[in-house]
Parts: sequence; structure tokens; C-alpha cells
Amino acid sequence: MAELGARHAALEARGDLEPLLATLAPDPVYEFHPMRRCMRGDDRVRRFYEQFCTRFLPLRHSYALVAEWVCEDSVAQEYEIALRVDGAIERFRVLGVLYASGDRKSRAASATRAEAVKLGGERVFASERFIRLMTGPLFEELEPLAHGADHLGPGG
Repeated sequence: MAELGARHAALEARGDLEPLLATLAPDPVYEFHPMRRCMRGDDRVRRFYEQFCTRFLPLRHSYALVAEWVCEDSVAQEYEIALRVDGAIERFRVLGVLYASGDRKSRAASATRAEAVKLGGERVFASERFIRLMTGPLFEELEPLAHGADHLGPGG
């Protein structure tokens, strides 16, 4: 998971769309907390990343990885991000938790673990302001996150 998380983050930072999308399993789910909203599905996540690369990344003034935690099923990455919005710098603290798709048993049964692991999605913990800036026009399409939904990945 450490290598996959680092690769996904690097591709995201560069805006390298197709290799970035290749790190995701089919039908990924992105959750936004504490708002308890989400987006799901290949089409919506592709549209999110298309606008992320063309509209959001140019706002980035600076970013730094503050801390990272890795386990078998997930990678949590905390960032300090500064965005230039309307000529002013806005600073944010953001925690993203990338999680592996499927369950441990199905991943272990695959030919090799490296081939088996794709990201099932991400949980983003940030302010509503940051989430609005990051999701852009897709913000209005975010769906309520069902309470007790356990199909969204580990701990979902």
C-alpha cells in the first residue's frame, strides 16, 4: 500500500490523468468528511479528476506532506496545502485516506499482491471550503453518504 499510495499521490500532484485513473479499481468511491458526502463510479471520478487537473491544480500555491501512516489496507496522508484564490493565499490542512479495493482474502488469492491492489477510493477530511474548491462544479453532484455503509471499504 505504501508504494501505491505514494504513486497515486505523485500522479495526482502532477495531474497525470490516465496513469492516475489506472491506480483505481472499477467503481471507486470518494467520501468527503465531515460533510458526509460522496461521489462514486468511474464516470464521475473521471470527470472529477479531469477538472481537478485543469482547474484545481493551477490554484495550488504550495503543498507539503505533513505525515503518513501505512497499513495493509490503507494509507493516510496529511497535507498542508496553500491555494491562490482570487489573488489571496488560503491555507488548508487535509487528511486523505486511500484504501484498497476488495477484501484481504480476494487480494491474497490473486497472482501477486502488487497486481491485486488497486484503490477502492479515498476518504477526504477537510473543510467545506476546500472540498468546494477541489470538486468545483461537481460539488453539486455529491451524494449524501449513507450511515453504516460498509461497502465503501475498510471502516466505511
